[in-house]
Amino acid sequence: MPLKLTICFSACCWLWLGFNPSVSAQEIEPRTYSNAPIGINFIGLGITQAQTSNYTLNSQALSYNHIFDFFGQSAKFNVVTPYAEVHGTAKSGNQVVNVAAQGFTDPVIRVATNLYGAPALTAEEFKTYVQDLIIGANLAVLIPWGEYHSNQVLNVGANRSFIQPGLGASQAVGPWRFELASDATFFSNNNNYMGGNTLSQKPIYSTTGHVIYYFPSSAWISTDVTYYSGGQSAVNGTMRNHSQENWLMGATLSIPINKRNAIKFHGSEGTYSNPHKNYTLYGIGWQYRWGPGT
Repeated sequence: MPLKLTICFSACCWLWLGFNPSVSAQEIEPRTYSNAPIGINFIGLGITQAQTSNYTLNSQALSYNHIFDFFGQSAKFNVVTPYAEVHGTAKSGNQVVNVAAQGFTDPVIRVATNLYGAPALTAEEFKTYVQDLIIGANLAVLIPWGEYHSNQVLNVGANRSFIQPGLGASQAVGPWRFELASDATFFSNNNNYMGGNTLSQKPIYSTTGHVIYYFPSSAWISTDVTYYSGGQSAVNGTMRNHSQENWLMGATLSIPINKRNAIKFHGSEGTYSNPHKNYTLYGIGWQYRWGPGT
């Protein structure tokens, strides 16, 4: 299970879904399907900025991860509570107006379990573990507790929930890891959109790949690519856009400071988008680890 910090809850999905930072479970994070000793805990803090030609999002997030035994395989419970400030310009009729919002965004809870190749191990047993092929599954849920005002063009809360199941695999070849994962995100309706209208959205489907290299120091670096499609939205049953797609490229570098602390740098870029909603994202995070063997 991941020795990682999920901090941005990818503002890429915020940009992708009509500039709502809370609807952001699509990840370009590597190492979702890996192994770790049972009972290990991680807490992290992160800062991320995402930009398009019209909007800038600054987000700060607190995350907690716990590794546990799930029918003999390692599993992870993860919760992320973000705070965000977003500002930019939007059209109101024929006029361009400045818009801004800030506050706590919607928390996301995720449970991920490895199904094959990542046995639940104690800290002592984990010392001799060597990865081969890992297959896993995860389920994320967004809880609509973020700040939302129906009369605002821009909000940090979504006033709707989603559920996101996913499957993935990780193959080890020496110091390299090759990961592939797919997710589908299903949305509930926002029944108080812009003064009592109903906003609905079709599912978003995504596929993500990572190539990761581990250094002898236990630092690691990853190159990442994600493809999204779907996500058509409608207001009161009337479609307001067509099917969308996006290619994202990114990189992540994790550097251990000592046995319990690590720092991570990450960035990603939209390389293709239909419609044209490319973005740039970068951030930094800190992680603290505690539990058996630390």
